[in-house]
Amino acid sequence: MIAIVYPQFYGVGGIARYLDSFLTNLPADHPPIYLITGDEHQTARHYAGVEIIHLPLAAHRLSLVVWSWQARKQLIHLYQAGKIKWINLHFPPLIPGLFLPKDIPVVLTAHTTYLGMSGKFYTTKHFDSQWGKYSLAIKAWMEYRIFSRTQKVITLTEQGRQEVLAYEFKNAITVIPNGADTALFTPDTSVDKDIDVLFCGRIELRKGSRSMVELCLQLITNKPDIRIAIVGYGDDYAWVKDKLLPHANNIWLTGKVSFLETVSYYNRSKVYVSTSYYEGLPGTCLEAMAMGLPVVVWDFLFYRGLVVEGHTGVLVTPNDYAAMTQKTLALLANPQQMSMLGQHGRALLEAEYHWAKLAKDVLRVFETPD
Repeated sequence: MIAIVYPQFYGVGGIARYLDSFLTNLPADHPPIYLITGDEHQTARHYAGVEIIHLPLAAHRLSLVVWSWQARKQLIHLYQAGKIKWINLHFPPLIPGLFLPKDIPVVLTAHTTYLGMSGKFYTTKHFDSQWGKYSLAIKAWMEYRIFSRTQKVITLTEQGRQEVLAYEFKNAITVIPNGADTALFTPDTSVDKDIDVLFCGRIELRKGSRSMVELCLQLITNKPDIRIAIVGYGDDYAWVKDKLLPHANNIWLTGKVSFLETVSYYNRSKVYVSTSYYEGLPGTCLEAMAMGLPVVVWDFLFYRGLVVEGHTGVLVTPNDYAAMTQKTLALLANPQQMSMLGQHGRALLEAEYHWAKLAKDVLRVFETPD
């Protein structure tokens, strides 16, 4: 008897993908679930045993405040009718968390925190935050307030757990990773691998957009015939496109693509590379591994357990572009190693990161006392 609160369910972002995978893979005996979400860009969805409650989400600046107040009224109604025992809030965004009724227990799924997104979690600063000092202070206050009335927290990684602890959260924290649908993301060996290197995800500073450009330039310098695809869009897309425009013979920027279209790009690619500096647990890396691709990434805590050096992928010291270039090109020159890493990655996803297992793990959090 759970009410999930997230206003942007119909988008293509990581939390939307997470929730769709979770609801798709619920066990047959799951408790009743209500999903309270917004209906901007609504598409038809149906999940067994799940009631989707659509609330208007307009385009004006106060829309999320209005939506959050309406969600609060829905939650109170469901609780008073005996239909829910828990609220499962997903953030960001933070505003809905400020409107939650105080008498209904909350499990917060913290996909990221603004401590992490500010670039201040690590002692070495790898990117500049898109928010100013005062904006971050307000966001931190909001997070502290939400944590103060949360009974339990789910994070996706050990790094996420450490970020939550930095907010002085004293209650239970459970680490349950994101996953990938291995039935949907299944490699097709008949597809021609005409892309050497694939970057996939939002193009933003904290996700390493500028370092991605630097790496692309070094890859082209060292392998003039290399073929690179950059799949995604974001706040830094225009800058990236401008810098890479002279290299159109080597680099293909797709812009926005649908969730299902990404499967074709994984199938056509040989190696997945990411220069991201901050993630919850990167869905595109999970998808790439499910598709049997070897992965090359910066060595950050949020990858631990997923990208295992020499077994499922390659870890590189952050901002060591020469090493990342060398290791990526070495993989491309060694089809046997690419295949071995890809097979191990796929096997790990099937064993530990498949949603049929993860959905049960998530539900188990709601079974224990608050």
